[in-house]
Amino acid sequence: MECKNHRPKAGLEIQGALRCCELGELLSPKLFKALSEPNRIQLLVALATTPGSCTVKEMSACCPVDGSVVSRHLSQMREAGIVRAEKKGKEVHYQANLPVLIQCLRDLADALDSCCPESSPSSAPTSDA
Repeated sequence: MECKNHRPKAGLEIQGALRCCELGELLSPKLFKALSEPNRIQLLVALATTPGSCTVKEMSACCPVDGSVVSRHLSQMREAGIVRAEKKGKEVHYQANLPVLIQCLRDLADALDSCCPESSPSSAPTSDA
């Protein structure tokens, strides 16, 4: 992976520089758009805490919006990869794709930590008064 316009800080290891290069890729607009709406967060939490899968009709019970809006929200989350959809007959069943969401957030945190070490909690100044 090539990093354009990136100059590693002095002492930064190659792995850290690679993580910095990945930062732009990890800051996916689709992921952040999927997580930026309160009703989508409610839907994701409901899917994550429900064993198995749910239909749009079942998911409509958790949000104060119309079923067609719930369907669009689920579609946006599916496009971002944080929700899986499987058609069963005439209905589509949705399930949270937690392994993908967890890995995306971990990779993003690792890249930020490697790219911006002075901002990491371990390097934050302590207040010894």
